[in-house]
Amino acid sequence: MRPVEQYRAASIAVLAGWLSRHPDEETRWRLIAEFLEEHRHEPREERLRLLSPEPPSVGDSRWDVFLAALAEHLAAKDGQAGPAWAETRRLRQFWFPFNTPAARVDAFVHSPASFRRRGVFIHPQELEVA
Repeated sequence: MRPVEQYRAASIAVLAGWLSRHPDEETRWRLIAEFLEEHRHEPREERLRLLSPEPPSVGDSRWDVFLAALAEHLAAKDGQAGPAWAETRRLRQFWFPFNTPAARVDAFVHSPASFRRRGVFIHPQELEVA
């Protein structure tokens, strides 16, 4: 009989690996939603541990910066600073992942600080899991 493997929530580094293997946007957003769902059910200490390993590049600087902003955003929700690896990741040109005129305005106004300061504009609702 094989030993039963214990469930482990994915780290942000594991998420980066998933994103690099799935370049289509729809799948990437589903993977992010799955990560967020797993993350929110973990104890606080574990949530912070899941953000600490520096993720490898996804192969697209926009998504690499998105992961840094996400890590800082999630850490801040737990009253902590983001991981050190996230500090240097920034875009030179703004990115609106949901790029319709209405979504751009909404994201520009409401984007969380960790995303906005890196040049990624996303409405906080896009980071919520039902």
